[in-house]
Amino acid sequence: MATLAISKKRQREQHTDHSVQGTEHSSESRSSKEEDTLFSSSALADSDYDSTDSESSQFSGLSEDDSEEESETYSDTEHTPEEFQNQPSDIKINEYEYDSSDEEDIRNTVGNIPMHWYDDYPHIGYDLSGKKILKPQTGDELDHLIEQSENPDYWRTVKDPQTGQNIVLSREDCAVIQRIKSGKYADKDVNAFNIDWPSSFESEVEIHPLSNRPEDKRSFIPSKWERLKVGKMVHSMKMGWMKTPSQRKKELEEKNDEDDHYYDLWSNEDENDRSRLKMHIPAPKITLPGHAESYNPPPEYLFSKEERSKWQETDKEDRRQDFVPHKYSSMRAIPAFKNFMNERFARCLDLYLCPRQQKMRMNVNPEDLIPKLPQPKDLQPFPTTEAIVYTGHKDLVRKISLDPLGQWMVSGSDDKTVKFWELHTGRCMKTLDFDDKVKSVAWCPNANISLVALAVGNHVILVNPGLGDKLIVTKTDELLAESSPPEQEKGLVTTWSEYTSDSQEFTESNLRLKVTHSKSVSQISWHAKGDYFAATLSGAGNQSVIIHQLSKRRSQCPFSKPKGLVQCTLFHPNKPFLFVATQRYIRVYNLLKQELSRKLQANCKWISSMAIHPGGDNVITGSYDCRLHWFDMDLSTKPYQTLKHQKKAIRSVDIHKKYPLFASTSDDGSVVVCHGMVYNDLMQNPLIVPVKVLRGHVTTNGLNAIDCVFHPNQPWLLTSGADSTIRLFS
Repeated sequence: MATLAISKKRQREQHTDHSVQGTEHSSESRSSKEEDTLFSSSALADSDYDSTDSESSQFSGLSEDDSEEESETYSDTEHTPEEFQNQPSDIKINEYEYDSSDEEDIRNTVGNIPMHWYDDYPHIGYDLSGKKILKPQTGDELDHLIEQSENPDYWRTVKDPQTGQNIVLSREDCAVIQRIKSGKYADKDVNAFNIDWPSSFESEVEIHPLSNRPEDKRSFIPSKWERLKVGKMVHSMKMGWMKTPSQRKKELEEKNDEDDHYYDLWSNEDENDRSRLKMHIPAPKITLPGHAESYNPPPEYLFSKEERSKWQETDKEDRRQDFVPHKYSSMRAIPAFKNFMNERFARCLDLYLCPRQQKMRMNVNPEDLIPKLPQPKDLQPFPTTEAIVYTGHKDLVRKISLDPLGQWMVSGSDDKTVKFWELHTGRCMKTLDFDDKVKSVAWCPNANISLVALAVGNHVILVNPGLGDKLIVTKTDELLAESSPPEQEKGLVTTWSEYTSDSQEFTESNLRLKVTHSKSVSQISWHAKGDYFAATLSGAGNQSVIIHQLSKRRSQCPFSKPKGLVQCTLFHPNKPFLFVATQRYIRVYNLLKQELSRKLQANCKWISSMAIHPGGDNVITGSYDCRLHWFDMDLSTKPYQTLKHQKKAIRSVDIHKKYPLFASTSDDGSVVVCHGMVYNDLMQNPLIVPVKVLRGHVTTNGLNAIDCVFHPNQPWLLTSGADSTIRLFS
């Protein structure tokens, strides 16, 4: 809009000047025709200036047939202004400097209509004779790029929307546009702020008042609120709270005199920071010179030839003094010190590179740093001595388990045998032979069922040992007979098979059921109710953990994706949770919701075993890198405490069900028994105290104690070792 306004203003001024000049060279009868002719020739001149043939007829109001006639009409020099005739022919004429019309130069004669009506047509309208006005050929982007690079005035060239011609703005026009864009007036001489406005209020008294309203009653009655405010001020002055300006000034001067413009630079610092400033130690002073450094030392301080040669042969670090004494007759004969700069530089280096700091030595008794733990004798009972040694196996005993009442014990060994023992007498009651090594044994925790699960190769074999109460033994066989027949699960490589009553395995070995898996079974764990048991397979991927239901003889795989190398699995004693221990993590799954409940992170390289506290909120793990971790799941997912009492790999851990005891076995031959008290108060941390180190097994092939199990009722501990023995500590 600013460009259009400037263009129109210049056209009106130039038209006025040009019309006066055109009147001197033409008659009144031909004035209107020559004026139209002048407009046409101006358009042609502008087209030469723009060096484009396509813009010569743009909005000119002339058709193609009339363009030559109009050009010839204007070729007569008598109608050309004198300024145009005096200029050379090769100079381009600016058509906007001269014009012969006082009105706006509107070349488009189609009327005052929206021009976008002709966007889809080749013409732009019609002239007075009814002929089409063709659209000019506008250049493409390449033409504009060439024009931009070659034309130095391209940046100030604008296009007039009324005439369609390119107009080169002058410096004055650009200045006007800049003033309009910056929010100022177009004319720089206009100052809208220095306006003499009539004054509304003057010192002269006028005849008529601004308001002739009668005064209010409150204007001549004393104010109640002012009286109360004045009363408060008087009370403040009596109490000394409010002071006059002179009094405040006097107090300020007295305060400045007292402070004397000093203030505490370290007032915002703590006491610890202030103590740091007190620890500053000043640099040690240089020792005063002695007799040897005098300019006239006694004769005994002077070096002889032998002493001088010996001093020169000695290293600088070993010399008693770093100078040779000299004797001068007077102080005027003393030369300048040669090594003055070197000595001062070395002194500065010592001060800069050797800072002095006071060492804070704490006088602390080392015994006070050790936490005060109760004495082991106050934490009894716990196993202390070896009572019974069970012998009979020919190879290392890998796993042992006790019945719920603690009367019988079962053991599995690498000699492919399973032995049933009477715990109190150490007598072997029964021996079962198999074709493969027995990796794990687990007695059913339900006291109403007499059943033992054995992991032999790829099979889990359920055995009714026939020991103890005959009613329980008979009831166990009846429950197994009443269970539903096996069902083959799709996608799960497990097969349930039953030993017939007339087979030798059924009658002599008391074998009842067999569950076949795709991989070898490394560990078995029972649920507290005795109906479910979990089997851990080695190297089975997503089928590393399989849960079996005894009553329905059904197997299911809880995981669809492998969770790593599973080491062992345990059921929660009270809740439907399953603990799965991999190499570095322990995952707790909610079996009802079928989701991951918690993930415990053990700070070890390889977990070997795991045990759960009877309360269910604490877990201990043993690892092959000699560490035992205690997890408090209510506190954190990381270990609450790490014990490093053993020097070799920990093979097994166990927690007593009634007493606050837990134990761990290691390849270094030690069995560490610890006191682990868990309090009902959630604000009190568990108390962990090592109380006893038991030894008894003999190291065989680098292995020692393999497994450990606490007695369900007594504070007894049973351990199995690589020396093919089982030992009872009471």
